Amino acid sequence: MSLNPLRGIPSVNELLESPTLRRLVDRLSQNVVVTTVRSVLDEVRNEVQHAAADRTLPSVSELAERVARRISETERPWPCPVINATGILLHPELGAAPLAEEAVRAICAATEDYAGTPADASREALLRQLTGAEAATVVSSGAGAAVLAAAALAGGREVVVSRGQLVEIEEGVHLPEAIAGAGSVVREVGTTNKTLATDYVDAIGDRTGALLLVHSSEFAMVGDVQSATLEQLVEISRRRQVPLVHDLGCGALFDLSPWGLSGEPTVSESVKAGADLVLFRGDRLLGGPPCGIVVGRRGLIEAMNKHPLAGAFRPGRLTMAGLVATLELYRDAEKVRRAVPLLQLITTSADNLKNRAERLAPQMDAAVAIASATVVAETACVGAGRLPCGQLASWCIALTPKQGAIDRLANALRSGTPSVAARIEADRLLLDLRTVFPRQDQDLVAAVEGIAEPSP
Repeated sequence: MSLNPLRGIPSVNELLESPTLRRLVDRLSQNVVVTTVRSVLDEVRNEVQHAAADRTLPSVSELAERVARRISETERPWPCPVINATGILLHPELGAAPLAEEAVRAICAATEDYAGTPADASREALLRQLTGAEAATVVSSGAGAAVLAAAALAGGREVVVSRGQLVEIEEGVHLPEAIAGAGSVVREVGTTNKTLATDYVDAIGDRTGALLLVHSSEFAMVGDVQSATLEQLVEISRRRQVPLVHDLGCGALFDLSPWGLSGEPTVSESVKAGADLVLFRGDRLLGGPPCGIVVGRRGLIEAMNKHPLAGAFRPGRLTMAGLVATLELYRDAEKVRRAVPLLQLITTSADNLKNRAERLAPQMDAAVAIASATVVAETACVGAGRLPCGQLASWCIALTPKQGAIDRLANALRSGTPSVAARIEADRLLLDLRTVFPRQDQDLVAAVEGIAEPSP
């Protein structure tokens, strides 16, 4: 009769007595080590139970090393610095865009000691000056802005919106559920690819609380597509006396078309066109901390601020400190392009990127793990959707490894210090300089040079 292989797995105490783990217990909390030991032993039991044939159990020393590696991986500090070489300026996996130094200093000042929050009046005055709106308010997130607007304008009533605009407004937050969570009812009109102004007119009735127009910052429909314009909906909302909410998503505060972003309307354009409320996010094209911003008619803003849900979406003092410091920069059009990191990246010339790529490529070409590093013209984008309206001319360094697959090279760069995030296209690893700050150039070279030489 064969013995149960699970009996050969060492106990927790046996592993803790190994020299490797005794040293870890002396340095770390015993609970950390014990928890990891139990997790690793559970994995080994599962591996043994599902093995197709008898397998050799790892020794106590091998298991101890496995536990030590697991603890070492979890000890890596978070957040860890990342060089974004993906060519995606607002990368969903890399957090919000970096903040301006002025915003960082303001946030630090608000954490070092007791500090008052920026006065609502001064914050509102800044947003009114920058957008031309009658009033403004700030909430904790873009989704919160949509929920609070729907609750204040159409609680218990209908929000009329095109079927083609029922989008995910933030990761994991779908617009229909957000509106429903506000106690409002989604009234879908039109079809996915066609929604006419008359569709909105036909849907308006006694139960209509608001019209909603959503700008598609993250996706595009092509082919036989037709949508009602902002101007058409403004005319309808005024004639039928129903407020119009324009959700811009990214929300630029000045025209970025000279740098290739011709498809992004500005907040002031929407206000001037007659939208009653304009919603946008602080951590997108504005380049500030994560939050939701609403500007528009004073009576509607006051209704939002007085709504019972308003307190649940109130931003913290750190958010407000960073936002106000960022907004202050927008008083000077030249200064803001130099000071806000996202705008620095957007407005850098393609010639500048090419010169940097030509300077860095030969250094990377000499790295032991690299077969070739060549300079190539490419396109970067604002968001992960890589829309034509959001694409920017860029220059990349295309890396080919001496041995192994491209994804192994990508993983080696990503697991280094600093971590480098790149993108794979056509069997090449592209380091896109559109999303790399000049101060990171030599760190990028060092990361490539630090990749171990491939085994023969």
